[in-house]
Order: sequence, then structure tokens, then C-alpha cells
Amino acid sequence: MMSKRGFLLSGATAVGAAIFGGSFFRSGKSEAKATASFPVTRSKAEWRAQLSPEQYKVLRDHGTERPFTSPLDAEKRAGRFHCAGCDQALFDSQTKFDSGTGWPSFYDHLPDAVGKQEDNTLFMTRTEVHCSRCGGHLGHVFEDGPPPTGLRYCMNGVAMTFQPAGAA
Repeated sequence: MMSKRGFLLSGATAVGAAIFGGSFFRSGKSEAKATASFPVTRSKAEWRAQLSPEQYKVLRDHGTERPFTSPLDAEKRAGRFHCAGCDQALFDSQTKFDSGTGWPSFYDHLPDAVGKQEDNTLFMTRTEVHCSRCGGHLGHVFEDGPPPTGLRYCMNGVAMTFQPAGAA
């Protein structure tokens, strides 16, 4: 049986590891992103003024929204999903599918709309997806999607907006 002291010590160790690990992995990623060049650039203050706090957390700080919270996960109309940071069209609704994950998922993106880079956070290797125009973090791509690509672009809904077909 664990003593109260042992329990508190192990809890403090776990919290410290999470804080250190999170800041350690995030700092390397932020530095790499800061050196990249994108057609649309803004200062941190300009991004904060333009985006909601939730959008800023995801697009600029590589955060993740909670699953099943985005209305875009249930969006079924014809149209296109755009970057919430720079309004670039990213995904067509014809490539959207219900992955059951709680995030909007697509099996393909529009030509030249996204970039990808290795993401080693959370003690695993994944492929991060970002907007090719402003560098905003959108989500990750996995190799467990439907045909014809076999890919699942698992995107944060808060990082996108939806424009129905026929809307200007």
C-alpha cells in the first residue's frame, strides 16, 4: 500500500515531467516553425487580435481542441473548408468523412493547400498538417483513412471556417 508521502511524491514527479516534457517538446517545435517562411505572416499581437483565444491556441501554439466540440465535425453541406487564419481554401466537402474521432476528417486536401512536417511531441512521431499560406497548425494526417488515398486528415475544426458552395 502506498503511503500518503509516496503518493504525493509520485504525483509531483508526474506533474513535473508533464510540465517539463510539454515545454521541452513545444519549444523545439515553435523554434522550427518560427524559422519557416510563409506568404502570410503576422506578429503575435496581430494574430491575437485577429483570432479567438481558441483559434490562436490551435493555429499558432499547436494546440488541440477537445473532440466532439466543433460544429464543423457535423457539417454535411457542399462547400469548402478554409483556414481560419488566412482564409485559404484547404479541403473540399466531397473529401470529408465521418471518422468517429470527434474532429473533422478528410481523405484529401486541395492542391498546394497544406504543408506537412514531422511532429515528435507526446512521445510519438506523427505528421503535422499546417496551412501552406500562413503556417497555421491544422491537425495531423494518419494512414488509416478510406480509399482512394487511405489517409485521414484529422483537423481541428476551430482552425477552419466553412464556406457553403455558391457563397462568395
